[in-house]
Amino acid sequence: MTDLIRSAALTHYPEIARSVGLDPNQIMRKVRLPLACFERPEVRIAVTGFRRLLETSATSSGAQDFGLRMAEHGGLTNLGPVALVVREQATIGGAIEALARYIHIHHEGMRLDISRSGHNIVIALALRGRHPSASNQSIDLGLGTVHRVIQSLIGDKWRPLEVHFRYPPPRDQSRHRKFFGCPLAFNAEMDAVVISAEDMKRRIPSAHPLMASYLRKRVEAIDTRPGGWDEKVDEVVRALLATGNCTVERVAEHFACNRRTIHRHLADCGTSFSAILDTQRAELVTKLVEDPGRSLSAIAQQLGFSAQSAMARWFRSRFGCSITDWRKGVRPARPRVDGKADVGVQAARI
Repeated sequence: MTDLIRSAALTHYPEIARSVGLDPNQIMRKVRLPLACFERPEVRIAVTGFRRLLETSATSSGAQDFGLRMAEHGGLTNLGPVALVVREQATIGGAIEALARYIHIHHEGMRLDISRSGHNIVIALALRGRHPSASNQSIDLGLGTVHRVIQSLIGDKWRPLEVHFRYPPPRDQSRHRKFFGCPLAFNAEMDAVVISAEDMKRRIPSAHPLMASYLRKRVEAIDTRPGGWDEKVDEVVRALLATGNCTVERVAEHFACNRRTIHRHLADCGTSFSAILDTQRAELVTKLVEDPGRSLSAIAQQLGFSAQSAMARWFRSRFGCSITDWRKGVRPARPRVDGKADVGVQAARI
């Protein structure tokens, strides 16, 4: 199953790309990531595509510290619901444990393991499915994010004891030294941030433990991520329909694959892209047509129909009445059977 990451991870990508002489849209197209990610931070994209974006950006610009540049602008601000529960913990230890527990809600391919070594705490980074020689930027971003999260909670003057990297030392380590402000170990056994055990006891002045308990329940409710291809495709289709740009090709971009792969996996789940699209269209169209300020041609375009007439035929087949009748409050008396209205109108091809 493809691991996904929230598009919020790309929040500052355009400005960082431009700062090193890149055209962000061009690089996004090169690695086949949808540009709509910049506008919709909750849309999910493939972790493999995101990692490829970081590596391609570093290689194309010559900025081998690209991952750290991303981390400088990241931290809690990009983590969405995970940030809410992390920042309300009473201590740094509680915040780090919450980050490790819930980070997969933001980034399914990232894991943090916390262990004690004498008087030190080791926060080890694990990137699932990574290629050993092609993930330096992802490692830097992951470790940099942990560093920035802790700094944002207890102050910019805080520094870790050490930071370990499994990859060889880069030619220029100046940004690494400036960013982390502590001894660095390359060719290490793990990728990790090492902090003092005493830091774990430090109080977070702005924390509200009661709020933390409430937010934890909310985040755990969110932590029912779709598990199968059908559920994940359904989630992406729902998000893209709202943008008016939902096609199987666009969905495939989010999963860093092609349309055939999407069709194959959905067939294995006993469904199809057309079936998922049809269901999501049905959920959205009733909300859209009830808005008298929306023209039917605009609604048809947003939902991906070839023409307003095609949408009209599909609507009557799906709901058993015309759009005009629906807007007037005239609804079919008999319920739909197997997702279709009990009428004899042939559904439009979509």
